[in-house]
Amino acid sequence: MGDSVLATPAGSGSDRRPLRGERVPWRRRWTNWGWTFGMGFALVLSVSVVGLILYHVLRHGLAAMNWAFLTQPPPYSYRLTGGGFVNGLIGTAIMVGLATLFSAPLGILAAVYLAEYGKGHATAQVIRFFSDVMTGVPSIFVGLFIYAALVVRFHYGAIMGAAALSIIMLPIIVRSAEEMLKLVPPELRDASYALGSAKWQTTTRIVLPSALPGITTGVMLAVARAAGETAPLILTVLGAQAITTKLWNQPIAALPLQIFAGAQNPFPAGQARAWAGALELVAIVLVFTLIARLVASRSKI
Repeated sequence: MGDSVLATPAGSGSDRRPLRGERVPWRRRWTNWGWTFGMGFALVLSVSVVGLILYHVLRHGLAAMNWAFLTQPPPYSYRLTGGGFVNGLIGTAIMVGLATLFSAPLGILAAVYLAEYGKGHATAQVIRFFSDVMTGVPSIFVGLFIYAALVVRFHYGAIMGAAALSIIMLPIIVRSAEEMLKLVPPELRDASYALGSAKWQTTTRIVLPSALPGITTGVMLAVARAAGETAPLILTVLGAQAITTKLWNQPIAALPLQIFAGAQNPFPAGQARAWAGALELVAIVLVFTLIARLVASRSKI
């Protein structure tokens, strides 16, 4: 009996890959072809949908894109031609910048705690759970929360919009940074401890620099996500026609809000500006995504 067991070749079960020249059963061949066709069809379908979206945005957006659109605010009426969304671009840059200044350090610190100090602790499990939950919460609920907590008391403003965007960005940064920190080889930590370094020195001088490219990628993706948010800004910044740089107690423009308002009006001039704004927003998100890819390609992990 022992000889028969020893004589059994490894991988002789039903999941064994066929040897060269061995005849493959017809059921396995059809299963393989079926799954290959299904995956190829899903790939073509998804790429086709993205291609159609980009085609329509480019087709309608390039027709209205010019230097005036990039440097001028919109006219006072949607009926009028000309003008642009420079006020929305400035407002989006201010709010996304403020949100990044708040959420990036806090998210990275939370990720360091989860990956380095909170292993096995109940607090880390709770933080990780709520980060996963917040990642999937619709952004309109974040806008409602900021409206009830801040806007009702302090009025509309860039600070309110940045607070809403930072809540959206924070769980993305926490989870992505935590995964990047986990990818740092434990041998680097052991070598640092062997040289007499404390845990905080190992974390700040070895672990964080090694994971920095991946953490930067997660931050860039969170910035790209926040730049395209519309629902929370409707309830927190309201929008404005003029260029505004005041951070509180005054409505401020945002690029997604102007696209949303321009797409709703029935006038061709307003709709043309909305298409150009959509193209500008896609270009901004594309730039941030390419930066994230470039940083990730140079990762040390």
